Amino acid sequence: MQVQVIKDSKGKAQGIYIPIDDWEMLKKQFTGLKEFDYGDPDREQLISELKQSVSELKLIDEGKLKARLAKELLDSL
Repeated sequence: MQVQVIKDSKGKAQGIYIPIDDWEMLKKQFTGLKEFDYGDPDREQLISELKQSVSELKLIDEGKLKARLAKELLDSL
């Protein structure tokens, strides 16, 4: 299993990446992991997230919400 550690800009571990084949194997071994299964977003979820993004951009434009630097946003992912 090749797990990759995801670090922020300061080198602090923030998460891990597990290849999908390894994830499937782990789910078979540990049945409790099935609740963390992934799936493709459906149309409604995508529309909802886009609407939320547009709303947040409007608030930033109006000065009601503070914008983040792109680097900060990417580091938080």
